[in-house]
Amino acid sequence: MRKKTYAAAALFAAAALTLSACGSGDDSDKAVADVSVEADSGKAATVLDQPFEKPDLVLTDTEGEKYDLRAETKGDPTLVYFGYTHCPDVCPLTMNNLAVAKKALPKAEQDKLRVVFVTTDPGRDTPAALGKWLKGIDSDFVGLTGDFATIQAGARTLGISIEPTSKDKNGKLVSVHGTQVIAFSPKTEGGYVLYGEDATVDDYIKDLPKLIKGQNP
Repeated sequence: MRKKTYAAAALFAAAALTLSACGSGDDSDKAVADVSVEADSGKAATVLDQPFEKPDLVLTDTEGEKYDLRAETKGDPTLVYFGYTHCPDVCPLTMNNLAVAKKALPKAEQDKLRVVFVTTDPGRDTPAALGKWLKGIDSDFVGLTGDFATIQAGARTLGISIEPTSKDKNGKLVSVHGTQVIAFSPKTEGGYVLYGEDATVDDYIKDLPKLIKGQNP
C-alpha cells in the first residue's frame, strides 16, 4: 500500500477536530510541530520521520512522589497519553484498550512496557484520585499530576494541545485535549509513533511487540 507524507501541522489539526468527547473549544492556539510524518492509510500507527524529544516533565505520581519522566522511563518502551479521569469516553476507552493489549503480551514484555497517563485536569485529578482511577484499569500504569502550565507546556512539545478545565454550555466541567498516544523508543528515547483515538485493541495488540523493541509497527 502506497505511503504518503503529511505535514505534522495538518495531522494535528485533523486530530484536534476529534475532541468533542472530552469537550470543545477554540483551537486557535493549537501547537504546530515542525516535523513530517509517514502514514500508511491501512494502519492505525503513524510513524514520524522526525521523532519528538521526550518531554522534560517532572510531576507528581499517584503516591505523591516526584516523577521525572525522562529519568524514570529511560531505556524503556513508553506510551504517553494526556487526558483526565472525568472524561466520559475517549480517555477511559484509550487506557482500557492499552491495558487489554498489554495483558496479551508475554509477562517479560509486560514488565518492560511503561504506560504514562498525564492528567489535563490537575485541579480534580489529585494523586489519590488518579491512583484510584488507574487501579481500575491497570495498577501498573503511571498517573501524573501537577501544575497545569507545566503539563500544558510538556504536551505542546508533542504537538498536543490542551486547555484549562472549564464549564460547557450545560455547566459541566470539561477538559479539552488532544487524544494522541505517543510511543517512545527504548533505543533512541524519541517519540516516533503516534496513534489517534480510533486505534483499537487489536491495533495495539499487533503493534506493542514491535514498539517494545523500538521497531516500526
